[in-house]
Amino acid sequence: MSARPALSGNLDAKIFREFYYLKEELVSFCKANKLSSLGGKIELSDRIAQYLETGEVQSVKSALRRKVDTSTIYGTSQIEANFVCSEKHRAFFKSKIGKSFSFNIPFQKWLKNNTGKTYSDAIESYHQILKEKKKGKTTIDKQFEYNTYIRDFFAQNKDCSLNDAIECWKYKKSIKGHNRYEASDLQILCHKEKSV
Repeated sequence: MSARPALSGNLDAKIFREFYYLKEELVSFCKANKLSSLGGKIELSDRIAQYLETGEVQSVKSALRRKVDTSTIYGTSQIEANFVCSEKHRAFFKSKIGKSFSFNIPFQKWLKNNTGKTYSDAIESYHQILKEKKKGKTTIDKQFEYNTYIRDFFAQNKDCSLNDAIECWKYKKSIKGHNRYEASDLQILCHKEKSV
């Protein structure tokens, strides 16, 4: 098992990609190296990898949000580019869906990815998202590796504790390779028991 290397400007981009780093570490590295620290873990990792490969500081073009008039929204109105979850939007959806409405993450993504579709389409999609959520396992985005790992750990090890899951996660992120749960990760619990 090779130890996780410190995140520095001398690190090889390929090696960087093989290890897990906290978002705080990525942000600190970006700030220290005059890279933009905006965005999620995936964007930060891509930016750092490019910097480690080329030494170039990539400029980040922030999408300009145009002002959207949402004073009157109808079912036939089109979803605007660069959709923002505003109070006017919330009021519209609550009036159509009910007081239980909330801008859950899958729905926010749907709105951002469906510019040009209608608000009626959005309402239909909202109900579909809730239906799928009730049916079972929801998708966890790639940047939430910890959540995915813990969920998959308990799917295979119902009798284990959260502390066991966290120990395995710490082990997994300290070694080279992907951060998905594997049964072989349980070996760290055996080693821990032997050393006690």
